[in-house]
Amino acid sequence: MARKTSAGTPATVALTVAGVPFTAHSYDHDPAVTNYGAEAAGALGVSAARIFKTLVVEVDGTFAIAIVPVGGSLDLKALAQVLGHKKAALADPGAARRRTGYVLGGISPLGQRRPSPTVLDDSALAHATILVSGGRRGLDLELGPHDLITLTGATTAPIGTAKRH
Repeated sequence: MARKTSAGTPATVALTVAGVPFTAHSYDHDPAVTNYGAEAAGALGVSAARIFKTLVVEVDGTFAIAIVPVGGSLDLKALAQVLGHKKAALADPGAARRRTGYVLGGISPLGQRRPSPTVLDDSALAHATILVSGGRRGLDLELGPHDLITLTGATTAPIGTAKRH
């Protein structure tokens, strides 16, 4: 993969500084769309199983990051157990913005203002590359899951659940 830095977000800077190969994928974000993951999958023509959303959660008064496929949802109980707690909840959107420095729909697991313990759904390991937000709506970054784990210090665990139709 080519290294591209034209996006110029903290996430792309973090990847460039670390020397990690990645590909930036831009698309036109529709401001009326709130399902950012589905929009990215459709616009980029990539399976939702390879696009991962970054969620900020609160666990006993501290923050953590969960990264799960956009085609499913986060199992909060499983995440809490991985982190050694009984309960987890999605963080307030304002708190998520302040903690990460990113807007909702553009929260990247990379280059966050204040890093937090991170858990990546283990389904990511089934793919040679995955896509995560690049730090703004309409920008996804493709990289190897092991590179993401290394850069974020993430642990892997089954924390995602598939959506049932």
